[in-house]
Amino acid sequence: MVDHVTSRWATLILASLVAGPHRFSELNAKIGGISEKMLSQNLRTLVRDGLVKRTVTPTVPPQVSYGHTPLGADLTVQLWGLVSWIGNHTNDILEAQVRHDAATIHP
Repeated sequence: MVDHVTSRWATLILASLVAGPHRFSELNAKIGGISEKMLSQNLRTLVRDGLVKRTVTPTVPPQVSYGHTPLGADLTVQLWGLVSWIGNHTNDILEAQVRHDAATIHP
C-alpha cells in the first residue's frame, strides 16, 4: 500500500487533483512525461485504494473524470508536507551528493 501512494506517479497524480477533478487527457497533459499506460495503471490502483474517485458522465461519448475522495484529499495534505520539505531541501541534498561523490574513490 505504501508504494501505491509514495510512487513518483501517484504523488504527481494526487497533487494534480488538488485543483479539482480532471479528465484523463487533462491529467496526462498536466503531469507530463507519463505514458497513457502508466497513468491508467496508477489511476486504477488509486481508485481501488479509495484515494481517487472515477466519475462517468453519461454523455455521448461518455466523459470520465477523476478527483479526490475524502481519504485521498486527506492523504494529499500529508504529501504536500513531504513535497514542501523536498523543495526546501533540494539544494542541501544535491550538495551532500556532490560531497559524497567527491569523497568516494571511483575505480
